[in-house]
Amino acid sequence: MEALDALLNRVSVPRLTEPAPDAAQRELLFRAALRAPDHGQLRPWRFITVEGAAREQLGELLVAALLASQPQAGAEALAKARAMPLRAPLLVLVIARLHTHFKVPAQEQLLAAGCAAHGILLAAHAIGVGAVWRTGELAYSPQVAAGLGLQADEQLIAMLYLGTPQAELRTPARLDPQDFVSAWQG
Repeated sequence: MEALDALLNRVSVPRLTEPAPDAAQRELLFRAALRAPDHGQLRPWRFITVEGAAREQLGELLVAALLASQPQAGAEALAKARAMPLRAPLLVLVIARLHTHFKVPAQEQLLAAGCAAHGILLAAHAIGVGAVWRTGELAYSPQVAAGLGLQADEQLIAMLYLGTPQAELRTPARLDPQDFVSAWQG
């Protein structure tokens, strides 16, 4: 696939099934992530893969985080949290590792990690793997961070769901760049 085709036509694929990307495909996805803009070459990211029974354990971690923030959460909300990781055969958790650096502010490193996540999504589209970025409020829970073993300088910024699309990809909306671009007049 041409690079511009991937950039112009990538869409989120919310309905995913087996199989998950294979080892060769994963290698490509992570290689694409590592090409993210990275001022200072700090590589302010790392990735955690979650698949198989570990998805159920992640679901239980999300339930615990929900109960910690909303002790009165109902059965429906708990069931939804528990099922979230089961929506795809593979999840890639993108972790921002923020370094103290004299020249590269933490915000720039966080954006670089976000670009690494986007690189995975673009590469997935290019090789025919379905992918969607679904993070949500629970991903930012201190309980989830602790359960994933994140360090004080780390934060979960993306939960990428990957697998085989269950349906034809939708056609992306054609937006007019003029609606988003203006010239600064000084």
